[in-house]
Amino acid sequence: MNQRHLLPPGGGPAARSGHRPAAGFAARTVGGLTGRAITVAAGRAGEPGGLRFTERQLYYETCRVLNPGSALLRGRIAGTPAPVLRLPAFTRALDERGRASVPGLLPPPVAPPARPSRPEGSERSEGPEPDLYDYGLPRLLLCQSRSIAGMLLANHIHLEAACPVLAADDALPLDLRMIAALERAGGATVHVLHDASPAGVALPARVRATLGPLSGVRVVSLGLVPRHVASLRLPTGRGPRPGPAGLGALPAALRPGEADWLAGGRFAEVAAVPPARLLRTVLRLTRGPRPPRDSLWSGLRGLRGTGFMTWPAA
Repeated sequence: MNQRHLLPPGGGPAARSGHRPAAGFAARTVGGLTGRAITVAAGRAGEPGGLRFTERQLYYETCRVLNPGSALLRGRIAGTPAPVLRLPAFTRALDERGRASVPGLLPPPVAPPARPSRPEGSERSEGPEPDLYDYGLPRLLLCQSRSIAGMLLANHIHLEAACPVLAADDALPLDLRMIAALERAGGATVHVLHDASPAGVALPARVRATLGPLSGVRVVSLGLVPRHVASLRLPTGRGPRPGPAGLGALPAALRPGEADWLAGGRFAEVAAVPPARLLRTVLRLTRGPRPPRDSLWSGLRGLRGTGFMTWPAA
């Protein structure tokens, strides 16, 4: 929580009466308030239907609980507010509460073991499912954050969208078998979900470079970019300014204001998007437009001329 929310030194009633408060009173007060906010935030992050979420997503949801005005202004007034809760204060409150007591909270992701080096010229390696890549792969989702990739998998997005979900650091460079499956599908798309940061917005170009000249395979950015951050009023942070190499890797499609925003060291994480909204957006963008939903009567009319159980002519 920002320091302005704490009592100033010597400004409390106990100090004016000559009694010195016990050490750590302010910290305990802030910790108790944060703990109650975490409880409310966990309930909101899991809606609807008991969604799973990461610790960082819970942090941003707790910030929204402590600052309800940001949710009211979202979509009406563009802006990038600073988090109202400092991350160390949130972590201390979560440690005191116990992570196991938060329903829906995912454990920290574990990096997979390093892949063995592939002999030069070999195009496939043996695995638990050697025929998995023998079919076409129409879509693939790469996430910059390993935690977000795990969250999408835990909520079964890969099943609903029929789309493998991988963390970029774990998957790049892609297995040659997966590359062949993408090319075999014809018109395949590699979706990239990344933060609004210099490294994040440069990730799609990095993916394109690793894929090489593949016919019919597109690399599409799902965001975030600074314009999304402003429209959603996502909390932002500030880190070191990118060097010349980082600035040179920024996409040319960025607006001048967005490039300046990133050049100043500003960033926003995908984890700042509310979990339910993130799942809906990823599912909609990866699965593409859904076919029109037929009614019962249109379905019955269609059955008259299909299948072996056709309607009688008379």
